[in-house]
Amino acid sequence: MSDQRREPAGEHPVQPPTEPGTALHLALVLLVAASGAVEAISFTALEHVFAGVMTSNLALLGMAIGRGQATGVTAAVLALTGFALGAAVTARLTRRSGDAGPGWPAPVMYCLTGEAVVLAAGAVIWAAMGGTPGQTARDALQFGAAATMGVQSAAMVAAGRAAAPTTYLTGTLATYIVRGVGAGRPNRWVPAQLAALMVGAGVSMLLLREAPGWAGVLPVALVVCAILTAAAPVIRMRRGPSGS
Repeated sequence: MSDQRREPAGEHPVQPPTEPGTALHLALVLLVAASGAVEAISFTALEHVFAGVMTSNLALLGMAIGRGQATGVTAAVLALTGFALGAAVTARLTRRSGDAGPGWPAPVMYCLTGEAVVLAAGAVIWAAMGGTPGQTARDALQFGAAATMGVQSAAMVAAGRAAAPTTYLTGTLATYIVRGVGAGRPNRWVPAQLAALMVGAGVSMLLLREAPGWAGVLPVALVVCAILTAAAPVIRMRRGPSGS
C-alpha cells in the first residue's frame, strides 16, 4: 500500500492570503473615482451633505440642529439612513462570502452590480429633469446616492484583504503616512486612489457646469468599468483550461 496521504473528501489545503492583483487594484481606483463623482453631485447639486462620508454628515446634522435648519436636518438624516440601509443589505447578502481566488467573491460582485443599477436609475431621473430636480426628487436622489455608497463600502469590507476602503480615505491616507512613508514602505496604489477621488469629483463638477443632465452617467460608467476590471482575472482563469 502507498504511504501517500490523501486529503479528506471535501477538504482543500488552506492557501495563505495573497495581496490583490493589478486588476483588483485598478478596480479599487475606479470605485474611488466613482465615489468622488457621487460626492460632488451629492454635496453641490443636492442638499450639501455627503453620500459616503457619514462622519461629516453627523457633524452637519449637529450643525443643522443647532441652527434650526429643517432642510439640513432632513438631508443629513436621509443620507445617514440611506447609507445604513445600503450597508445593512449588503452585509446580509455577503455574510457568507468566501475566498474568491484572484477576484472578489460573487456576492460582492452582485452587490456592486446592484449599486450600478441604482446609480443608473438615478442618472435617468437626473437626466429626465435636466439636472435640476425638485425638492422631492432631490430627497429621493440623496437617499439613493447614500444607499449606493453604503453598498460599496460594505462590499469592500466583505471582500476582505482583496479590497480597501473606497468611499472614505482619511484612514487610508493616515495609514499610508504612518506605515508607508514613515516606515519606508509606501503603497504605490494609495496615491492613485487619492488622485482618482479628486479626478472623479473634478470631472463630475465639470459635467455639472457644462452638461448638467449628463452628470449622473459618470458614476455609473466608473462602477461598471470597476466590475468588469475586477471580473477579468476570474474570466481569464476559467477560460484558461478550455483554451489549452
